Parts: sequence; structure tokens; C-alpha cells
Amino acid sequence: MATFEKVRELLMAQLNLDEEKVTMEADIVDDLQADSLDVFEMLVIMEEEFNITLSDDRAKQIKTVGDLVAFVEEVL
Repeated sequence: MATFEKVRELLMAQLNLDEEKVTMEADIVDDLQADSLDVFEMLVIMEEEFNITLSDDRAKQIKTVGDLVAFVEEVL
């Protein structure tokens, strides 16, 4: 499964979203309506799912689904 599809699947499950809302360009807070707790939980889920570590500085740079996918692909 491609990284985007897996990230989209996880976000859809966590935030109870329809597939068409989760695009590479979607802003996690503005478009997907994630609050700060959602973002924190999302990052923990991504770390566990992909067995990666995300620093606080790097986490602050992730604004869109595309940013998240790019980071995951970068460290895998």
C-alpha cells in the first residue's frame, strides 16, 4: 500500500472523514477540522504505524496531508 493511501486510511479512521476530504493538499487543521489533541494523536498513530520518530520541531512543520506523507516517506 502506498504511503498516501495508508496515511489517508489512518486519518479517515481517526477523524471520521470521507475519503474525498483527505487529499495531499488538505490542511490538517483548517480543512480536516483537527484540533490540537487530534494532531497529537495523529502523530502518535503515525509513529506507531510506521515505526518512526517525529521530533517536536519537525512536527510543527507538518501542515498538510502532503507534508505528513513526505515526512513518512523521507524517514522510511
